[in-house]
Amino acid sequence: MISRLILFCLLLGPVAAAQLDNSRIEQLTGLKGTWNAAEGVFKVTQARSDLPVSVDGWTMPPFMGLTSWAGFIAGSKSEAMVAGDLVLLEDEVNPVMSTALDAGLSVTALHNHFFFDEPKVFFMHIGGEGTLEQLAGGVKAAFAKQKEIRTAHPQPTRMFGSAFAPKANAITGAVIDQLLGTKGQAKDGMFKIVIGRTAKLACGCEMTKDMGVNTWAAFAGTDDNAVVDGDFAVLEGELQPVLKSLRAGGVNIVAIHHHMTGEEPRILFLHYWGRGASASLAGSLKKALDVQAAVK
Repeated sequence: MISRLILFCLLLGPVAAAQLDNSRIEQLTGLKGTWNAAEGVFKVTQARSDLPVSVDGWTMPPFMGLTSWAGFIAGSKSEAMVAGDLVLLEDEVNPVMSTALDAGLSVTALHNHFFFDEPKVFFMHIGGEGTLEQLAGGVKAAFAKQKEIRTAHPQPTRMFGSAFAPKANAITGAVIDQLLGTKGQAKDGMFKIVIGRTAKLACGCEMTKDMGVNTWAAFAGTDDNAVVDGDFAVLEGELQPVLKSLRAGGVNIVAIHHHMTGEEPRILFLHYWGRGASASLAGSLKKALDVQAAVK
């Protein structure tokens, strides 16, 4: 009888320990949730019903895919794990991303789910492991930042700042090369640098710089008033440090996704857009490159 009781407790223990305090999650996030006993997941949601979104000319109900969510499960190494997807408008993405990163969450993807949507809607996937207070608090902070932006500006803004319209492009490429340790290419007053890395596909084919596995930056405008756009090719372990570095430098992230399948090592690509003096922008990129290089 005693041995059976011990066996029962051993079997019951992990199951009992695996359920998080669901009421605490609701309290910390400020959102109501649902419990999936079969999967051990407690999921909170928030529909984007604060302004109408049309897709292909149809005003889409949030039920059809315009609902932010975060799912919590018991962690294997930490108290809890979270995964989720935040429905964001263009002017919400980067402030919410910075808030999530500062709260200790990971940002794992940023992309669109629709064509011909008005206003444009993007989806930012998040994740993380840690204490329930940290993760649920981070989710709450992200939702609060999104609400703060819409409260201050009920209608989405249409650009990052003032319109960028230089009379002519006149970027001094030598300064950028010196800061980044590169040898770039000039064209019509613009300047572009490309830094390659390699990956191998399942076929054994090597993907190199000119096959699209590269980090690049293109500058336009003038040295005092420039834009930079580009792409960072990162390993999975490099993504979060590079995101944090770029956001700390005031560079906006506009997409996080993959370009290949089955490559080794797995490479993710994050696209960005920045405004400012060309040397300052190059300096922010150099910091991100240094952070990337330091990842072991």
